[in-house]
This record gives sequence, C-alpha cells and structure tokens, in this order.
Amino acid sequence: MTEQAVADLRTRAARTSGTVRIVGAGLLGASIGHALRALGVDVALADASPAQLRLAIDYGAGRAAHDDDRPLLVVVAVPPDVTADVVAQELAAFPDAVVTDVASVKLDPLHELRGRGVDLTHYIGSHPMAGRERGGAISARADIFVGRPWVVCRDAETPASDLALVEGLALDLGATPIEMTPEEHDRAVALVSHVPQLVASLLAGRFIDAPDGSLRLAGQGVRDTTRIAASAPELWVQILGANAAPVVDVLDALSDDLRAVADALRAPDAPGARRAVADTIRRGNDGVERLPGKHGQSRRYESLVVMVDDTPGQLGRLFGELGELGVNVEDLRLEHSPGAQFGLAEISVDPTIVRHAEEGLLARGWKIASLPS
Repeated sequence: MTEQAVADLRTRAARTSGTVRIVGAGLLGASIGHALRALGVDVALADASPAQLRLAIDYGAGRAAHDDDRPLLVVVAVPPDVTADVVAQELAAFPDAVVTDVASVKLDPLHELRGRGVDLTHYIGSHPMAGRERGGAISARADIFVGRPWVVCRDAETPASDLALVEGLALDLGATPIEMTPEEHDRAVALVSHVPQLVASLLAGRFIDAPDGSLRLAGQGVRDTTRIAASAPELWVQILGANAAPVVDVLDALSDDLRAVADALRAPDAPGARRAVADTIRRGNDGVERLPGKHGQSRRYESLVVMVDDTPGQLGRLFGELGELGVNVEDLRLEHSPGAQFGLAEISVDPTIVRHAEEGLLARGWKIASLPS
C-alpha cells in the first residue's frame, strides 16, 4: 500500500462505520482491509489459513477477529468454490449484519444458497472489477479499487439500508457502484474478463516452444496482450468452471471469427479475402471505441513516444516538465528494448495540445522517438 494511497484515503469521510468483518485475507480481502483501516474503520480479519491471516495482520490489513465481535458488515472474500458455504455460515453467525461477497461469479453461489433454503434477506452479492496478477496478502494494496466499477447485485427484497451499506463500502474504497442482476453480471464478465484471460493464456502458451530470437522481438503490444497470462491457474479453474456457459458462448463466437479470418488468409488473393481481413480490423477499431476511458469518457487521445534514459529520476523529471508545460497525461505506457540503456514512454495527451507538448519537450532536450501524424 503506497503512502499516497493512505494519504488520499485519510482525507475522505468514511461512510462505513462500526466493525467490518472480512473473511478471507488474500488479495481482495486484505486490500479492502487496508483501505478501510486508512479511513479509521475497525477491521476484523478471519481466514481458514492461520499463516495467511498472520501475514495480512502483520502488513496492517486489520486485526484478528474476536468471538464477541458484532460487525455491521461482513465481506466474504474467499475462492468461488467455497463462497456459498462461507456466506451461509456468516449469515447464520451474524443475523443482524449485512453479508456481501466479492466473488467473480454471482449466479452460481446464489443458486446454491437458494437451493439450501438460506434466508438471503441480508445478503447482497457484489464484485469489484479489480485485481492483480499476483495474489495473497503480500500483494494487497488499498488503491486497487480506485476508479474501478463495483457491481452490486440486489433484488426486490433487499432493504434500502442494506444496499446503502454495500454501496457505501464501494464508494469508501474509491470504486463506482453499478447495479446489475447476477445474470447480467456473469454474462458481462465472461466477455470482458474471463474470455480475455483465456485468450491471453492461449497466446502466451505459444511462446513456450518459440525460438529465443522470436521472443527478443516482443514489443509492448504483445506484453499488453498477454499481461494477465501470469494469473494463478488454481483460481481461474474455479472461476471458469462456475461461469462456464456464458464463457462458452463467447468462445464459440470468437472461434467462428477466428475461423473466418484464417479462411480468408489461406487464400489472400481470393475475391473478398482482403475485405474480410479489413472488416475484422475495423470491427476491432469500433469495439475499442466503445470502451470507456478516463473518468468514463469515450475519447481519443494522441500519443508521443519519448526516449527516457534508464537512470533514476528521469521519469519523474519528464512528468515534472510536462506539468510545467501544462500538459495533463491521460495515459502512460513504458517499454524497454532488450539491451538498450533507455526506455520508451508512450504518453497519451489531448489532441489539441499534442504539438505544444512535443515542442516543449524538444526544447527541454527530450528526444521524441515518434512524432504524431
């Protein structure tokens, strides 16, 4: 957890009060704990693994839960295959508390709980669209939820006060609450999270037998495309198994698209082949345009690629001088070439000031690796 993240959180007035019990002290559970503690909230941690619990406590995510705790809110942050079990246990143990879970699938646990006849009046499924490739309490950070969507799955029987607790938690952590049904949620994450994980893993798997010389050519594009391939297989087996049907629907459609492109490229000079390839790329352009950008806006930015010496303080100097020029950095990507003593910083800025930024950086001695057209 960064010092800046702590400082930012401490400037907020917490909506969450009383004791929050967090069951599961891994990445998400410990991250929630860090963020709430920075707001002055009492956080009681519980975990089936004593070692994981002690580690989360040592890192400051909360204190050990006590038998006499009376939490107002319980957050279940355990793997999907035990989410229903733990939610049922927490509802029984704390009948006056609101219980939410942060599992990445929502329909499967709900069906299981309903099948058991569990009273779900005070249960609200939720899911922060946040995470990291590496899990565990050691990887937890208070700021991983900032600016991220936090899906809240309510139903007609959900008391307004219970909903306010869960949405207040999301807001306290800097996230944006979004109400969806469990069905809508699971279809959505199949498209924007679960299938991308599989695609990244399948592509990265092709690297295993690739010649070293080929991999030395890898640039930022392939790194961006395969970044999430470093995720834990054990967790993803559970996630994909619990959301199998929506994932299969997307995979089948994607398979049809891949087959159509492959057929076109088998005979690239055949009538219509080049158009099929061009349409595929164009549809990708149109799809990317629909992705929300900074502050939820759908805007296009221009990029400058600046050469940055691989020495301490250079990136900070670059940002400082951009600030002096009045240039707001909308996005940033860093790339290092093998064996090179410099990095490439791709900076996205508003198109109306890209020339101003370019001229100002050149005047200050920076080298621009590529200029906007």
